[in-house]
Amino acid sequence: MKIEKLPQEFVQAQPILATLEQAGYEAYFVGGSVRDTLLGAPIHDVDIASSAFPEEVKALFNRTVDTGIQHGTVMVLDHGEGYEITTFRTESTYTDFRRPDSVTFVRSLSEDLKRRDFTINALAMRHDGEVVDLFDGLSDMTNGIIRAVGDAETRFTEDALRMMRALRFSAQLGFRIADDTRQALRDLAPNLTRIAVERIRVEFEKMLMGGNAAESLKLALDDGVINYLPGEPLKIWDNIIQHLATHQPADTFAVWSLVLAETDLTSSQINRFLRNWKLSRETITTVMTVVPLIRQIDKVSTFDLYQALPYQKTLFELLTLLDISNATIGQIRHIIDMLPITNSSELAIQGGDLIREGVMMPGPKLGQCLKKIEYAVVNGELENTRESLIQYAKEQVNDDN
Repeated sequence: MKIEKLPQEFVQAQPILATLEQAGYEAYFVGGSVRDTLLGAPIHDVDIASSAFPEEVKALFNRTVDTGIQHGTVMVLDHGEGYEITTFRTESTYTDFRRPDSVTFVRSLSEDLKRRDFTINALAMRHDGEVVDLFDGLSDMTNGIIRAVGDAETRFTEDALRMMRALRFSAQLGFRIADDTRQALRDLAPNLTRIAVERIRVEFEKMLMGGNAAESLKLALDDGVINYLPGEPLKIWDNIIQHLATHQPADTFAVWSLVLAETDLTSSQINRFLRNWKLSRETITTVMTVVPLIRQIDKVSTFDLYQALPYQKTLFELLTLLDISNATIGQIRHIIDMLPITNSSELAIQGGDLIREGVMMPGPKLGQCLKKIEYAVVNGELENTRESLIQYAKEQVNDDN
C-alpha cells in the first residue's frame, strides 16, 4: 500500500530519511504517526527508525542530542525541527514489567517491528509513502481490531502498561480487542499493580475521553482490570458506563469529577482517592469544588455558585455528562449570569478604603467584615456602591460594639 499524498509533517522530515538512505542505511517513519495518517487523524510526533546505529546517525548530522542514547535514540536538529531517530533494536527480558533490562541494536526492520505492542502500531513507511506491513496491521485496521504483535502474553508480560494502552486505543478508535489479546489482558491484569500510577493514569484518562469509552470501561470492569487500578474500589462503574454511552469528558477535570460525582465517598475519602491516583493539586481542587455542588444541585445556593466560578466549565460539562435536566442547567446558568460580581476584586471598596475612611483598623475583623460585604453583595442584599458598602461596614462596627 502506498500513501500518495503525504501530510506536510512527513514531507518536512523527508530530508532526514534521504540523508540516512544516501549513506546506505534503511530509514522509515514508524509508530503512531503512520497509524494516524492511515486513519485520517491528526498526527503528532514524527518518529523515525533506522538501521544506522546511534554513532552512525550522529556522524551524518551536524546537530544532534542524545535524548535516549542507551536505547538507541538520537534527536536530529538539522532541518528546523527536532526528529528522533531510533536504531532498530531487539530487547531482553523485562524484570520490572515496564522496561527492557537491555537492548541490542540490529540492522533488521522486522526484528525491530516484532517487539512493538499492537499490529496497528507496527507499521513502517518509506519516504515515498510506501507502507511496510509485516504483521497484518493494515488488515486489523480495516477490520477495527486491536491485536498484540505476536504472542499477547509475551507483549503484556514485557510491558504491563500495554494492557491499559489496549483499552485506550479501543476507546479512542472504536476498535474491538482481539480474543487472544483480551484473554491475555484478563490473565495478566494483576501485573498492572507493578506499573507507576502516573503512567496508568494517563492511559485511563485517555480511555475515558475516547468516543468508545463506555465499551472499554465495561470490558475493564467485566474482565477484572478495574480491580488492579489505583485508588479505592468504587461501586458505581455501571453508572459511569451509562453516562459515557452518550457523552465523553472533554478534559481530565471532567474525567475525575464524573468518576466521583455519584459515589458516597466523603470529602476526605475523595481527597485520598485523588491523591492515590497522584493527581495534580489543580485537579484535586477542581473535583473537590465541583462534586459537592453536583450532589446538591437542586438546592445549591447563589454564593456556592459564585465561589465555584473558576470551575464553571467543569461544572457545566459535568451537568451534561450526568444528564441533568436542561431546565436545571438553564437555572444554574441564569444565576451565574446574574451575579453582580465575579470575584472580590470587583467590590466597590477594598480593605484599604475602610482603613483610610477610619471605619476599621487592620486585623482579623477587617477581613471578616469584607467577607460579609462580599456575601451580601453576591446575594443581592447590598448594592455594590462605595457609599452603601462603607455604610454597611460602619453598621457592622456598631453592631460589634
